[in-house]
Amino acid sequence: MGDCIFCRIVEKQIPSKIVYEDDSILAFHDIDAKAPVHILIIPKEHIPSINDVKPQNCDVIARIFSVIPQIVENLGVKNSGYRVVANSGSDAGQSVNHLHFHVLGGRTLSWPPG
Repeated sequence: MGDCIFCRIVEKQIPSKIVYEDDSILAFHDIDAKAPVHILIIPKEHIPSINDVKPQNCDVIARIFSVIPQIVENLGVKNSGYRVVANSGSDAGQSVNHLHFHVLGGRTLSWPPG
């Protein structure tokens, strides 16, 4: 997916401030942060959105959620609290067509969001 910015980040063609990486996922700071801590966690495999998750992708989704506690602990927001958000489709605000999860924290987050 040469035109996908997140695929290009995975391939290290575009620099990012990585906070976690393994064989199947990558987590990095969002360049348009909406909170003091704003991390994007993506599967390295190109999955366009939640609508495209198939049974064969379940392991990588589970992997993402299994490392979130480690990431938020390293970033100092595990105990104070954080939000995990995934947008699907343009009406929801998905601006990059590569499945990604926003992890936000570091301040009191309002509800409902935007």
